[in-house]
Amino acid sequence: MIWQMLNGRHGNNLSEGEVKMYHFNYVPSKQLSPIKKDLISIMNSVQNFVCHDFTFQFEFVGSIQQEMVTQDIKSNIGFDFDVDIQVNDKGIFSAKEIKNKIRTALDKVAPDFGYSHAEDSTRVLTIKMKDRINARILHSCDFAVVKCYTDASGRECQKYIRFHKKQKTYAWEEQTKGYYLLSEKSQWMKDHGYWNEMRKLYLEKKNNNNNPHKHSRSIYAETVHEICQKYRITKGIK
Repeated sequence: MIWQMLNGRHGNNLSEGEVKMYHFNYVPSKQLSPIKKDLISIMNSVQNFVCHDFTFQFEFVGSIQQEMVTQDIKSNIGFDFDVDIQVNDKGIFSAKEIKNKIRTALDKVAPDFGYSHAEDSTRVLTIKMKDRINARILHSCDFAVVKCYTDASGRECQKYIRFHKKQKTYAWEEQTKGYYLLSEKSQWMKDHGYWNEMRKLYLEKKNNNNNPHKHSRSIYAETVHEICQKYRITKGIK
């Protein structure tokens, strides 16, 4: 049995010293489909709000791509989606201006679909669908603002807008290596018989996560990296 504190992102209804047991399992795709449809509508509206300043494409990433969205039905956490917002900015706006413009647009649109206003954390903006009567988060969506580029060696790279809370500053920072080639690495594991091991380890990490600020996309990337390290697939996915 896994026991851990429930606070921060996972709620803060427990007093000090109380613990919560996690029982994450995978959410059926039919349950996710209508929610994903609403999130696409929200993103389309956000695109319209910011189009006079810059454009962007968006993509569902991480566990949702692989049908590995998880939920602990005994907790108030709910399940979450991960979306990358890839901006096409010509350098006119600062990292802070870009993220604030997207956040402002989300705040105009998301409540019409029943979501909360966006919360700004280190890596992402988060909107939540809440059951206020029962003090539960039904589900949420994390939006990372990113931009892709090719470095001098021809390698495809990505930066994301990071919020430095202590300094209250925003900056474009290089994506950590574990976030690269996730789809390609996942396909490699499927093709070579490691996928069930991947799914098992991901659930294990979710159930053992004692960092309330560690989002699912980070745990997913960490799991992919660990399996790849184990089988020495860290470079050159074929």
